[in-house]
Amino acid sequence: MRILLIILILLLILRLFRKKKSPPDLQPAAMAPDEVHAALETHVSFYKRLDAAGQERFRSRVKHFLDTTRISPVDGVAVTELDRLYVASSAIIPIFHFDDWAYNNLDEVLLYPGTFSKDFDHEAEERNVLGMVGDGAMHRMMILSQPSLRAGFEQRGAGNTGIHEFVHLLDKADGATDGVPEYMIPKALVAPWISQMHRAIRAIREGASDLNPYAGTNEAEFFAVLSEYFFQKPQFLKEHHPELYTILDQVYRR
Repeated sequence: MRILLIILILLLILRLFRKKKSPPDLQPAAMAPDEVHAALETHVSFYKRLDAAGQERFRSRVKHFLDTTRISPVDGVAVTELDRLYVASSAIIPIFHFDDWAYNNLDEVLLYPGTFSKDFDHEAEERNVLGMVGDGAMHRMMILSQPSLRAGFEQRGAGNTGIHEFVHLLDKADGATDGVPEYMIPKALVAPWISQMHRAIRAIREGASDLNPYAGTNEAEFFAVLSEYFFQKPQFLKEHHPELYTILDQVYRR
């Protein structure tokens, strides 16, 4: 009996210790519907360009994404409701015109306090990664730098890390992250897209392009970067690279 009592006491102490070490994952207070609308109109240019019916559909899909995908802080990051809207908007913008699409290859998005290494280390000396689709042990996860996520919507430039990473997920859906999203692109456009893509990558590598040099890294990065332009600065892409714009317009079913 004495041994049993000691075991019970030890188990109780262990349970209390675990509770102390693992505080509950606090979520930010949810915004009221009118606050969500105001926040999206203020910060998400894609949403602002939609009509009333389109905005209602966008909000509905944002809600579904947030109801089915965890957004978790890493190393003391304070996740706000606006951060959650930024993540969800990044996800919905590329698939907005695909009514039956969802991210079945994603369970969780991790928000890091800043840049990180390719090994997901945000304290490494060499850390220049802003976002990454996880693989291996990080399968079905996405990692985003919180400052970069915010900058994509608040600085109104051509770049948007959130959209970039979700486009990688779309590219990856057919099993190969190769810049050719086979589930999205009409078959008749595959050859023209590959031709235009390789021509543009060659121009970037030769220093003869006004596109972000990172787009010249490989085909997957080219597709992701060009998609950022398409959603962030569509007029620039339409005026300076009309062939690429026309294909992406059909890919995303604008």
